[in-house]
Amino acid sequence: QVQLVESGGGVVQPGGSLRLTCAVSGRTLSNYNAGWFRQAPGKEREFVAAIRWNGDSTYYTDSVKGRFTISRDNAKNTAYLQMNSLKPEDVAVYYCAVGARWGSRHPAEYRDWGQGTQVTVSS
Repeated sequence: QVQLVESGGGVVQPGGSLRLTCAVSGRTLSNYNAGWFRQAPGKEREFVAAIRWNGDSTYYTDSVKGRFTISRDNAKNTAYLQMNSLKPEDVAVYYCAVGARWGSRHPAEYRDWGQGTQVTVSS
């Protein structure tokens, strides 16, 4: 059974940093592209970043470019999202997901999901 478990969320001040981790079990992560999404209260789940199965290519939504970095360690079956210069508008539950074709930004195209981790940015 596939399981994705996110961790690393929390409360930070504006300008602060967090590193989210997505640990995958039951599936070999190196076979799949991986992505991060987020969902703020009252809003739809939105794409944040994705990384190719071998880690050699990434893409981001415009609002996080230059601040967030997605990475992966296939040997550890783990994906990461480093978030710097956090803003109040980054507040959301963050989810990792795997299984979509390269270039996808739509949640429906990802097959497996974690349960999410809350990120709060507040002074």
